[in-house]
Amino acid sequence: MLLEPVRQRLERDLFPVPSRENLWNPYRDRSDGLDRADAVAVRRANLWNYLAAYTERPPVFLLAEAPGPWGCRFSGVPLTSEAQLVDPAFPLDGAQSSLNETPYREYSASIYWRVLGPYFPHFFTWNAVPLHPHRPGEPLTIRTPARREVAAFGDLLAGLLDQLRPLRILAIGRKAEYALAKVGAEATYVRHPSQGGAKRFEEGVRAAFAEMGLAQRG
Repeated sequence: MLLEPVRQRLERDLFPVPSRENLWNPYRDRSDGLDRADAVAVRRANLWNYLAAYTERPPVFLLAEAPGPWGCRFSGVPLTSEAQLVDPAFPLDGAQSSLNETPYREYSASIYWRVLGPYFPHFFTWNAVPLHPHRPGEPLTIRTPARREVAAFGDLLAGLLDQLRPLRILAIGRKAEYALAKVGAEATYVRHPSQGGAKRFEEGVRAAFAEMGLAQRG
């Protein structure tokens, strides 16, 4: 696997981190009411399938904020939903980890892959906070991670950037921009696709890829 060093770093620095009352580690823990019995293994396998999809080092690194309750929380893949992973037409393979009758879908993930799918695998996506931030007692909610939570994963972010050595870094949203600035990484800000930002997100991403001469497939 080309990204084996990334895999090793995640196994060491992310998987063992315990969940808290308002911050859930989907790669370590499962919930009896929400997750299948093998959910943790499924999410780890989905993430490994994602890493294994790269046969060349991706030139673009995109950093988002954190896993959402309908996306990475259950899929294990940043800005990707279970529904996408089980779709044969999707460029990544995966399985459902939730107990939901049908695989969860996420609005932001749908926009993200509609825009970026034609450029895959020229980009790699990660989250500034790779754990799911939610309100206490409400596991299927989302909250903005605190700056201290972003800072707690700064070493992991810096390590991934050192290993991937991207030519261009895009910060999806202000929290991602803050996280990259904290580790001294030069990045281009792009509007997050949620909450009415889809058009500006698409414009920002397409402009960045065009500047690099990275064409869409097909």
